[in-house]
Amino acid sequence: MFTTDDIRKEFPILAQQVHGKPLVYLDNAATTQKPQCVIDAISEVYTTYNANVHRGVHHLSQVATEAMESARTTVQQFIGAEQRHEIIFTRGTTESINLVASSFGETFLKSGDEVIISALEHHSNIVPWQLLRDRIGIELRIIPLTEECSLDLEAYRRVFNERTKLVSVAHVSNVLGITNPIKEIIDIAHSHDVPVLIDGAQSTPHIKVDVKELDADFFALSGHKVYAPTGIGVLYGKEKWLEAMRPYHGGGEMIKSVRFEKTTYNELPYKFEAGTPDYTGIIALGKALEWVNSIGIEKIAAHEHALTRYAVEQLQRIEKMRIFGNPDGAAVSFLIGDIHPADIGTILDHLGIAVRTGHHCAQPLMDYLGIPGTVRASFAAYNTKEEVDILIKGIQRAVKMFG
Repeated sequence: MFTTDDIRKEFPILAQQVHGKPLVYLDNAATTQKPQCVIDAISEVYTTYNANVHRGVHHLSQVATEAMESARTTVQQFIGAEQRHEIIFTRGTTESINLVASSFGETFLKSGDEVIISALEHHSNIVPWQLLRDRIGIELRIIPLTEECSLDLEAYRRVFNERTKLVSVAHVSNVLGITNPIKEIIDIAHSHDVPVLIDGAQSTPHIKVDVKELDADFFALSGHKVYAPTGIGVLYGKEKWLEAMRPYHGGGEMIKSVRFEKTTYNELPYKFEAGTPDYTGIIALGKALEWVNSIGIEKIAAHEHALTRYAVEQLQRIEKMRIFGNPDGAAVSFLIGDIHPADIGTILDHLGIAVRTGHHCAQPLMDYLGIPGTVRASFAAYNTKEEVDILIKGIQRAVKMFG
């Protein structure tokens, strides 16, 4: 049975000091650190079987191809997808959402059609739809928030009409750390025959995801938030949608044949994987998900939830503390009086504590809250209660400095 101490030993970066203090890394919603097995997997590719995949008959290419496709199976099983070819490798959640906005949008949407998003979305789930609006004239409808900063489901029910063609919402808020009632959101949309795209960047690392049980039409995730390298991500899509959608990029791998007169496209998933893939990142992503499975996502979720609950309890004891929303996941955002979040973050950094400050790529949400930004502490499997105590002491020191 793993302990947190056992887990921490697998992350070499956590052993260092920052400004002469032991590193306390609480910026996991931005990116997680990497276990040694993931680092070793990257090294192994480049030292033992590096070769372009799917295109060679020689041994190294076949080994690399097998390792990459094995990782696709790992992803399929990790998120509960029914079929391997419904797993598309991308550069991350951002590209996955852009792919759907472009390929689904330009295949199925026309001027005057509507896409529903929410008031708490990351910019990655806002800007692609604005770009589509500029290209073909769609309209965006926004799910408002309640006073408790949760999605207003009654307002959501009322926003559907005959022009509604897609819903695209976050599973977990990257700012508020709250889990949206995603199954209900999907069921409501499906009652109107409207498909749903889920931004799973902040849910996949922390809770069990089953896209088949959710009945999600699309689901996007980023490897670097779930202990894998940067620059690799996944788009899950139901076969019926992926088959009907036009390709996102053109080039090698996504073709069956090319003539100057006409190109025919490859089968799924390669239809959406133009060019040489980041097979090293894909293989390392598979190793990261295997590592999560070795610990157990349910155990990780319980550990992180307990840390968040403890952090909220301790933060609430600080005078003039404002915690935004009711975090039930692995992140908490806060402000203290009129102290600027960047000032708090700077003081904490000098104490070796890494948190995120600013608008967290969610400026519309900040506008709704009437603030410029927040301080966000976010947790992972390797964080400890003792680190929360260090965070609290650091915040108390910052408060004392700013009077």
